[in-house]
Parts: sequence; C-alpha cells; structure tokens
Amino acid sequence: MEQHDAPARRAVVCTGNAHKVHELGLLLPEFALEPLPAGAADALPPETGDTFLANARIKAHAGAAMFPDRWVLADDSGLIVDALDGRPGVHSARYAGEDATDSTNVDLLLRELSAAGATDPAARTARFACVLVAIAPDGSETTAEGFVEGHITRAPAGSAGFGYDPVFVPAGHEHTFAELGDDVKSQLSHRANAVAALRDALGLTAAEVAPT
Repeated sequence: MEQHDAPARRAVVCTGNAHKVHELGLLLPEFALEPLPAGAADALPPETGDTFLANARIKAHAGAAMFPDRWVLADDSGLIVDALDGRPGVHSARYAGEDATDSTNVDLLLRELSAAGATDPAARTARFACVLVAIAPDGSETTAEGFVEGHITRAPAGSAGFGYDPVFVPAGHEHTFAELGDDVKSQLSHRANAVAALRDALGLTAAEVAPT
C-alpha cells in the first residue's frame, strides 16, 4: 500500500517579528507556519503580563480569536541577567524604550552591567527563556518552555541572529549566538528547547514534516 506523509498543520504565528517566524520555521517543520497578515500584528493587545507565559497567552488567545479555524502559535521570550536582578526579562524587546532597536537595547544592557561592576564572565551570567503557547482549532491550549544558560560579553560580536544574540555566549562555547550562526543556534537555543518540549507535549512525530 502506498504511504503518504501526514499533512502539515497550518499555523499562524502571533508576532510581527519576522526573525522569530523564520527561526520557528527552522525549528518546527511539523507545522507550516504563516506570519500574521499585514496589519494584524498591530491589532494584538499590549503585552501587559509580568511573566513570559502571561504575555504568550495574551498573544495566542488574541490570535485564536482572529483565526479560529487555524492552529495559533505565540512565543514570548527574553534575556534574564543575574547581575541586573533578572532584567531585562519580559521587557527585553523594549528595554531601551518603546522605540528601542536591537542595538539600543544591547547598548543599555552593556552600560548597566558595567555600572553594576560586573566585568568578568562569572559576574555576567544570564539565560535566555522562551515560552510557547499553541492553541488548536478546537480551542485546546498547550504550553512549553525552554532555557539556555550562558553569559554576556563586554562587546557585541557577530552578525547573525537578532536581539541580544551578539552579546550572549551559550554555556560550553566561546562565541556568541551571532557568531555561531543559525545552524548552531537552532540546536542550542531557548527557542529550540521550548519547541522540543512543545513537540513532546503535542505528541508529534518526525514524519509530520511541513513542505518546504
């Protein structure tokens, strides 16, 4: 009997961040991921939660209301720096203000670490955290989280990735995520770990691969 691959689950990713959609697409071939349509990202409610899970749920349930017949996937993630009492945390994307860019966020982070007297790697420990919320067309919700430990460099290095990747060195490595590139990051990152946990929670198998 001829066998056919299982059809990919179509899913809308509730973000206006194209980098996240790309990275999730590399990590989650079990789904055929689609970004929010133009303008829909602006319709998402403010991320007012004080945890990554709360903010991911805000986005996921808003997306499910817009696309009730689709799988909906939302991600909230950020950087937790020990010497800064957990900052930037849930404010990672807007750390330097509402109009912050990746570079202004990184600059502020490095200045604050310097002001805190955190100069050597042992004093600059940090971790990336990621929480994923998936909502099925039947309304059921599945959550997963992932982390990656590391430390913050004293200056940016590398050109790959986005966000704080140029200043984050994952544990066991000597180069930043931005230097290591997408292939290595996709094996190590907080988002990769969260996706692995989500796959397990949903009972997905390796055969359920989205078309490229």
